[in-house]
Amino acid sequence: MRPATRMLPLLLLAGLAGCAGPGQKPISVVGHVDLERFMGDWYVVANIPTYLERDAYNAVESYRLESADRVATTFTFRKGGFDGPRKRYRATGFVLDRDSNAVWGMQFLWPIRADYRIIHLDEGYRLTIIGREQRDYAWVMSRTPELTAADWLRVVDLLRAQGYDTAALQRVPQRWD
Repeated sequence: MRPATRMLPLLLLAGLAGCAGPGQKPISVVGHVDLERFMGDWYVVANIPTYLERDAYNAVESYRLESADRVATTFTFRKGGFDGPRKRYRATGFVLDRDSNAVWGMQFLWPIRADYRIIHLDEGYRLTIIGREQRDYAWVMSRTPELTAADWLRVVDLLRAQGYDTAALQRVPQRWD
């Protein structure tokens, strides 16, 4: 891959660093995240995708706590189908709100930190929704590769209540043998 071609995805991620649009109330985040419980693998079961995530299959986001406020992040998926080429992106999460641990900056490319907010997390740490103040992207993640019908409806309702256009929400195909 040519150097200019490699930089294109990273430059597109730079657009993730935006903030809320005019007239929008701040997005709500969960009251507290136990970071150690939050760590590990999460299946990305639905999203409002970024450019890099379009046509992703078997998407998994993995977190590893490096320090009290720093999270090593690895995003893997198959591009274009279940047998497509495996893609892997690494980022670092920086916990910005130490009271809640729910507001992070996600850095794929220095010095840009994208807005990353944990807007829903169930008590069992089995289902989470990650949002952004701009409400342009969202990620629905689960400890299992599928959601129940009731969980799906709840996710859609929660995103709509946060001001998201839920028509843009897409399921991410997951199939594991």
